[in-house]
Amino acid sequence: MDYCENMRGMIGNSPLIIVRPSVAILNNQGEILLNRYKGGTWGIPGGILQLNESVEECIKRNIQADLGLTINSLQLFGVYSGLELYTKPENGEDEYHIVAIGYLCTDYEGEGTPDANQEIEAEFFKLEQLPEETDPFIKNKLVELKGILEKI
Repeated sequence: MDYCENMRGMIGNSPLIIVRPSVAILNNQGEILLNRYKGGTWGIPGGILQLNESVEECIKRNIQADLGLTINSLQLFGVYSGLELYTKPENGEDEYHIVAIGYLCTDYEGEGTPDANQEIEAEFFKLEQLPEETDPFIKNKLVELKGILEKI
């Protein structure tokens, strides 16, 4: 059982703060890797921080497990929190606040083979041609990223 499941066992559906390291992976053509669970919205890959784990270890572990990629280096992009990352489902499910730690990666190995058991889709997209089903918060941050990359 992981940390969040343990906490949920103690606090039920009460608010929980979750640290979610995420990574914008760019290929040699400047396209970004987005992923989604079957039927969900597109976003950037990441995971939930576990006890005794660094944010970098969390990203590397999750990207390897979910997408089959090995992350070689990471560059901090930003840290985000606030009402945009607060979720309180209407049907009484778990309530949580996310602290997102965003990284950028251009140095990785592998072809990207999503874990079929988790029904994950993954695909590279041009920053100016993101799918309509992209999470609005992620889409806004990718627009910022595009501006930064154009200045480099």
